[in-house]
Amino acid sequence: MSPTDFKALEGLDPDIRAALLAQIRDLWTHGSTAIEGNTLTLGETKFVIEEGLTVAGKPLKDHQEVMGHARAIELIYGWMGGDLTESRLFDLHRAVQTEVTLDIFKPFGAWKREPNGTYAVTPDGRQVFIEYANPEEVPALMGEWLGELNRLSHGGLGETEAIDAYAHLHLGFVHIHPFWDGNGRLARLLSNLPVLRAGYLPVVMDARERKRYIDTLANYQMAVGQLSPRSGVWPRPDLEGPFRALCQEAYGATRALIAQARGQQARRRSTGQG
Repeated sequence: MSPTDFKALEGLDPDIRAALLAQIRDLWTHGSTAIEGNTLTLGETKFVIEEGLTVAGKPLKDHQEVMGHARAIELIYGWMGGDLTESRLFDLHRAVQTEVTLDIFKPFGAWKREPNGTYAVTPDGRQVFIEYANPEEVPALMGEWLGELNRLSHGGLGETEAIDAYAHLHLGFVHIHPFWDGNGRLARLLSNLPVLRAGYLPVVMDARERKRYIDTLANYQMAVGQLSPRSGVWPRPDLEGPFRALCQEAYGATRALIAQARGQQARRRSTGQG
């Protein structure tokens, strides 16, 4: 399977199809990097990817992140067939981690070597530290995660099922937090494989929903607690509902771009151009 097999592209002329894929690439890249603090606008993201030039006054790191994410999308599209392996996952980490850090405890294309975590504020105002999986337990947990990803990526999912699969995988990946950096961008890329392989265009998280996105993930992680091989990656599927709902809403942006492309195609045909 290749991107040309996406259901959303059926019946579109080649130029409209190419424009839709470019729009998705730019929105996906902008949303995912902006959630992590990237300052480039959507228009600037498009300019950097297409022209390979920098925007005056913007950090070099922001340009590198955008270019790295766009390259990572191409890798994801190239993996539309066959199972995802640990080696491919490491390749993707190298693609998104464009800023070189010379630190043995911050490896590129390898699991984290030090514990990591973050702190969040509960709905009732308490400050809580969220502990991600211990480094020595990451290989076992990621083995389970990869198995679930590959199980869900064999096609046959309806649109709602595919988006739910995205949410399920996304929750598991960021809760493990298997790398020292880049986990959010990787989760938003990799979790789309079941969506893409089912023939749909990707789920794209809206940077304008950043706080809701972060809070929903944090509330889930605080409720579930630290993961281990004993708990498994998804010990509380009953708590996945709020994040699944957020992802279902987020897919509206993808549907809007598809509708826009189909509208353009319809106008072209109505005038006898296509």
